[in-house]
Amino acid sequence: MARIIVPATIAGPVLVCEQGLSFWGGVDPETGTIIDAHHPQHGQSLAGRVVLMPTSRGSCTGSGVLLGLALVGRAPAALIFREAEDVLTLGALVASQMFDRKIAVLRLTPDDYEAVARKETASITPTQLVAGDLRIDLTPVNGTALKLTAGDRALLAGENGPAARTAMEIICSMAAAQGAEQLTDISRVHIDGCIYAGPAFLTFARKMADMGGRVAVPTTMNAISVDHANWRAQGVAESFGGPASRLADAYVEMGARPSFTCAPYLLGDNPAKGEDIAWAESNAVIYANSVLGARTVKHPDFLDLCMALTGRAPQSGVYLPENRRPRLIIDVAKPQGADDAFWPMLGWLVGRAAPDRIPLIRGLEKCAPSEDDLKALCGAFGTTSAAPMLHIAGITPEADLPPVEDAETVRIDGADFRRLWDQFNAGPEKIDLVALGSPHFSAAECRSFAALIAGRQVHETVAAIITLGRATLASIEADGTAATLKAAGVKIVPDLCWCSISEPVFPPTAKVLMTNSGKYAHYAPGLTQRAVRFGSLAQCADAAESGLAPTTRPSWI
Repeated sequence: MARIIVPATIAGPVLVCEQGLSFWGGVDPETGTIIDAHHPQHGQSLAGRVVLMPTSRGSCTGSGVLLGLALVGRAPAALIFREAEDVLTLGALVASQMFDRKIAVLRLTPDDYEAVARKETASITPTQLVAGDLRIDLTPVNGTALKLTAGDRALLAGENGPAARTAMEIICSMAAAQGAEQLTDISRVHIDGCIYAGPAFLTFARKMADMGGRVAVPTTMNAISVDHANWRAQGVAESFGGPASRLADAYVEMGARPSFTCAPYLLGDNPAKGEDIAWAESNAVIYANSVLGARTVKHPDFLDLCMALTGRAPQSGVYLPENRRPRLIIDVAKPQGADDAFWPMLGWLVGRAAPDRIPLIRGLEKCAPSEDDLKALCGAFGTTSAAPMLHIAGITPEADLPPVEDAETVRIDGADFRRLWDQFNAGPEKIDLVALGSPHFSAAECRSFAALIAGRQVHETVAAIITLGRATLASIEADGTAATLKAAGVKIVPDLCWCSISEPVFPPTAKVLMTNSGKYAHYAPGLTQRAVRFGSLAQCADAAESGLAPTTRPSWI
């Protein structure tokens, strides 16, 4: 069945994206041009086009980027998916319901999708898609089938105020789009929409705050786009720092905790296995589902606030136990002598092999990855896969769930690691910046890097910067780790992260950066227009001191 999820009447040229795309880090938020250097359609413009892609991938912030493009007239005319998709769908829903900017969203059968992909232009109405001689009737989503509680109906009636009513309307629209039968209570929320990726983010948050929005469940906040207390002293322009800090303030005004970290699982109060939560921020969602065994869909920006204001979420996707089963088996062997770079590389490769399905990784049963290893794996997995979780046999808590009956088996081998190493290390040998903390560094990682850099000095031509959350900063200040890092010339920046950093906190003169993060190695070329080198934490310490990245692959690769 061909479904129209967000109705609109549009027409435009067809653009087929061969792979899923993260709008955050993959699309210029001002022009609509694809900037993901690893994407087959790099350089193409989405503006005004009927865009086909299997599904989206990557960051939950894509919904806000799409809203921003809609508000400046550079959004796609339509988005057509072959698989389930939430992030961009939510952005289109908010654009339509709150700002009267129309972007059609459709989900087609594989056959219809392929047929449209062969056409040059297409037009869409709420009831039909026409492309050349092709005509496809469209079925709207059925919102009347959603079972609502008395509390849900009270929210829709405005008994808790206009912000909660608007939030519940958006939740119900998304629930209908997802095919959910009912909503579920959630115990906590992690907000991703506090990153300032353009005026649309502040416009949305300020509108909800001005309507009296107030969180109904404990709510933490993602990394923001500035060091909230120090951005003026750091030389950040008022035109950016002002709205970025006001965006954070709007969420705090609504009752969110100013945790300002993209790694809420480092805050010490983690959800239990089986607990229904509502986290946005892709790496946190994958970690919560995979490592903690909690339950959360990869919620888009803006929907996160809606759930915080109501304490309710659509009961769909991996909230349901049957949807947590692996749909792909990936066999891998950890090479002898592999260092910590293995885990982010594995995450990236597993995501590429499973771009739209939950995988089960086999072959690592005798390994003992640390929490930071798993954090690095989950962060990198989220850049190449739309799946909200993964399983690792013998390691993660639900890895004994039986795969679906038709699950295929693939293998990741040494040749895959060698190709990825070369891809991540296409930049020059001389580096200007060592970028650590994507996702945010833990206290243990800070201590490890301090041990590696102690007694050494960051090279005079290099900036070495760690981004982390406020709670982690307090911990390493208390035990002396921060002092060791600063003595070696390492800068420590709280509140923001590498996916939201901007100049001049990101050194303007840097041309080549080095990182131990598979997530940032993927996103940095598009976000920063800089060349990238990648390596282990020890290699990053060596590069910080020498100003030079390794010239050869490590022996284990």
